[in-house]
Amino acid sequence: MFKLFSSLSLNQHFVSGTVRSVSTYGGPLLFRSSAPMFAEPLKKKKRLDPQILKAREERKRKKIEKAIRKLEKVSKTLKPIDEVQLMASLANESGDRRRPSISHSNEKLEERIMASKTWSKYKHDEHFFNLQVINDLEYSQQRALNELREVSEELYQAAIEIDESLLPYNLEGPVETPPIENYQSPDGEYSDISKKWE
Repeated sequence: MFKLFSSLSLNQHFVSGTVRSVSTYGGPLLFRSSAPMFAEPLKKKKRLDPQILKAREERKRKKIEKAIRKLEKVSKTLKPIDEVQLMASLANESGDRRRPSISHSNEKLEERIMASKTWSKYKHDEHFFNLQVINDLEYSQQRALNELREVSEELYQAAIEIDESLLPYNLEGPVETPPIENYQSPDGEYSDISKKWE
């Protein structure tokens, strides 16, 4: 009976009105069926009226243009900055707080210009004098080192040697708040409270 069953090849098997291919390869009791093919022939495309197609295209174009206009309008509005905006109470008092503009006489303006020029000349002379003092000190130092080198090379090497004790500099000042005992610092927690603007 198994021989007869294994030699059978059931090509078509009817189950509830659908046709399936059934085969018994891989053993007499191992049935495998292919997936049902429920496809149907493609429907013919209905020819639409060109006016209807044109109206559809026009609607799509208008919808896209409207979206573009909306985006352009939104792009012009600037993102408000809370730090720059004026408080309402101060905006109401702006008239009272505004100082009247003062017009100075020509003598007063000339006096201010002369004071500014005098101050500029004073600062220029001071800077030039400081540069001259620095140059004189460097020249005197170099001249003293040259004379020391003529007297003794060992003293010269000791004089130009860098003093390492001057370089490490540790400064510790008061902090804003004293340290909190047994404080457990948060490990990477971050809550973003910034406003979202779209």
